[in-house]
Amino acid sequence: MPLPSPIPIFPLEGLLLFPRAVLPLHIFEPRYVAMVDAALKADRHIGVIQPALDDKDALSAVGTLGRISHFEELPQNRYMIGLTGISRFNLVQEIEDLSDMPYRVADVSYKSFSDDLEMPEDLSELDRKRFEKVLKNYAKFAEFELDWSEIKDTDTEDLVNSCVMASPYQPRERQALLEAATLKERAEMLMALAEVEMSRSDPTQTMQ
Repeated sequence: MPLPSPIPIFPLEGLLLFPRAVLPLHIFEPRYVAMVDAALKADRHIGVIQPALDDKDALSAVGTLGRISHFEELPQNRYMIGLTGISRFNLVQEIEDLSDMPYRVADVSYKSFSDDLEMPEDLSELDRKRFEKVLKNYAKFAEFELDWSEIKDTDTEDLVNSCVMASPYQPRERQALLEAATLKERAEMLMALAEVEMSRSDPTQTMQ
């Protein structure tokens, strides 16, 4: 079944969605409540994208199509939704002549990200032991607890993408992580960012 275009767009600075990952969202702003209402009546698809880095009124070049996989209606006309990622997309153009819609709509293309619809095949090339070691060092550095029994049971794609989604980096770095061509490239980039941050705090720390 072809992926949809045009799609409603939800601009979210600092928040990312990856294929097969789930992004929980609290929807309370009236225009985005209207967007969820419309999506629930249609195919449940919403595009998540960061604002452009140099122009907050524009949008970044790449976002992710998600589908509302579960939702809860809350008092005061609010929603809690879970948005499950399907595929990244390239922004083609915003559609400006939809004056009756309070939210943004855009034409998008999925052509560059056809592999998003398949499970990644490069997992054997990803050094999971090194990834876990950097994650352990970073948790100690940032002083937060990790459930290692849960991590050991988490598949590699979920682990890498969950770490990216929870990472503290700025929108520019987060956009680069989203646009990484492969899961291995994304993991390597995330480890490099963590290692640079830790080395700046303690140049003598060894993380290899």
